[in-house]
Amino acid sequence: MTDATAEAEEPPKKKSKLMLMVGLVLMLLLGGGGFYAVYSGLILAPPDTAHGAAGPETHTPEALPDIAYVALEPLAITLSGASARHLRFAAELEVPSAYQHDVELLKPRVMDVLNGYLRAVDVSLLEDPSAMMRLRAQMLRRVQLVTGDGRVRDLLVIEFVLN
Repeated sequence: MTDATAEAEEPPKKKSKLMLMVGLVLMLLLGGGGFYAVYSGLILAPPDTAHGAAGPETHTPEALPDIAYVALEPLAITLSGASARHLRFAAELEVPSAYQHDVELLKPRVMDVLNGYLRAVDVSLLEDPSAMMRLRAQMLRRVQLVTGDGRVRDLLVIEFVLN
């Protein structure tokens, strides 16, 4: 009986470590190749170094666009409501220099549009700090309607104070 159990309990054959070694060698080769490709700039390189630029490059900035600024007179607006509150507002218009004279001729209309808009805006909206971008965009659109398309590029708010 002891002979029958001894023959049934043969030790299992050990698996070859050859596959483990092949996998390890392949992993090292692929890792080293990937490192070399990234380090040498063959892949994932910034555009200026991808073409093998030699030495430091001198970077010249692009020329500034041909712009001019038209200053608007400061506005003092009495806001509607129970309390006597005032808004001081000053801005400049960014225009292509070719249209600077045209926009300066239309300044009275621009001031009228801004004055009318700011008087109509609710005081709670003026007090909201996150509303400045919306107000600026709406004022810019109104100014662009008055001056014509392409004459005013941006409206720069210089002063915006609630008293």
